[in-house]
Amino acid sequence: MTSENTVSATSDDVWLNQEQQDVWLNIWSMRVWLPARLDAQLKKQNGLSNFDYFALAQISMAPERRLRMSELAELSDMTLSHLSRVVTRLEKAGWVRREPDPTDGRATVAVLTEDGWDKVVEAAPGHVGEVRRLIFDNLTDEELKVLGTAMEKIIAALDPPRMPRV
Repeated sequence: MTSENTVSATSDDVWLNQEQQDVWLNIWSMRVWLPARLDAQLKKQNGLSNFDYFALAQISMAPERRLRMSELAELSDMTLSHLSRVVTRLEKAGWVRREPDPTDGRATVAVLTEDGWDKVVEAAPGHVGEVRRLIFDNLTDEELKVLGTAMEKIIAALDPPRMPRV
């Protein structure tokens, strides 16, 4: 018989062991604090949020610097309404414009303007520097390889959408 305060699971398999718990808490901390630190750097140096920069960067890497809003939402794991607010900010700044998709009039394409390209080029060095400082500068070459292999396996299990590499 179990009370409300007693866990009814009897198998140790349902719980994380100490090493797994430590790793999970580190992953949780990185998931929370890394975006916050990157966001702070981008806002301070470039007046961009992490979402703004990610959207600009994804569009900049797309063929002809054009990306369907639905694809951008999927790549960034943003709802269409959240992405719409982000793109509205980027439009007001003159960095992005929206156009009907010439292959499907029901869809909208986000297009990076020349000023938007300039903003990505301006923001990228500081962003990459912060990524290096927070992640790569803290790892040996061997640790980087192990982390890369581990992350590939985790990302494969998550199966997120990805933009094709060109």
